[in-house]
Amino acid sequence: MKTETAKFVEALRARCREVREDEPLRRHVSFRIGGPADVLVIPRTLDEARAAAGYLFSERIPFIVLGAGSNVLISDAGIRGVVVKLGKGLDHVAYDGDAVVAQAGAGLPHLARDAANRGLSGLEFAGGIPASVGGAVVMNAGAHGHAMQDVVHRVRVITPEGERILDGAALGYQYRTSVLQTRPTVVVEATLRLVRSDPETVRARTDAWLRHRGETQPIGPPSSGCVFRNPSADHAGRLIDLAGGKGLQLGGARVSELHANYILNGGDANAADVVGLMHKVSVLVMEKFGVRLEPEIKFLGEFPAQSTP
Repeated sequence: MKTETAKFVEALRARCREVREDEPLRRHVSFRIGGPADVLVIPRTLDEARAAAGYLFSERIPFIVLGAGSNVLISDAGIRGVVVKLGKGLDHVAYDGDAVVAQAGAGLPHLARDAANRGLSGLEFAGGIPASVGGAVVMNAGAHGHAMQDVVHRVRVITPEGERILDGAALGYQYRTSVLQTRPTVVVEATLRLVRSDPETVRARTDAWLRHRGETQPIGPPSSGCVFRNPSADHAGRLIDLAGGKGLQLGGARVSELHANYILNGGDANAADVVGLMHKVSVLVMEKFGVRLEPEIKFLGEFPAQSTP
């Protein structure tokens, strides 16, 4: 097995300059939690991403794509196999009228601010979402009643069959999900359609929503955003609060006192702490309201059977 791994690591290094072995993934996610990846591939150009993904697909080597790592929980055991991280170097942004063409590694908050300064409306909601463009497109990230599905015009993806362009209408967008989550694809670029507007008005709306986010959601300690999906016609944070979950703690993980749908890493939390705390919160809400909370964060890696909510 080590010989086989050495062979495909060598092949990946021939296609991508930055390939790391046994890389701690806590360094690459907002939760600052997670064990190592056997192999972490970090393409710094579109050509490197094409070459690395193309090789992995052709050799049928399973791999996981990671962006800013703001909506995931990596297991304490880490991830066996290959992780491909899209970030710096794959973050070029170009403007063409009311269209924005952004590579997958571009930061969504920076893009939202830049668009506002240019008088392009539509991304104001994204100013406080700590995601990459690629991750936001795949997850249909959203806030303030808006989501990526409102602005995604088309995406460029790498598939086992080669590179393709997919229209936004073909992505099957629903609440915090898309067909991209279930298909073997790597999003490398997205074209967003915005609306020309007055820059001062767009900036003011962006700032207002950022202030609201800062007042209602924790910003300091490491977290992974909202951990549960909002139930139909309700909010997970409200239910957790009313069920007495605010401030609940397990190991180094704690439910935020500011927003109950956030779990914070106090500095020494591990994935087991977070999963156990999610179970406790789920039980509280089920007992009080009869509502089953569904996780919004994605669990990546090896978790014990039946451990995740």
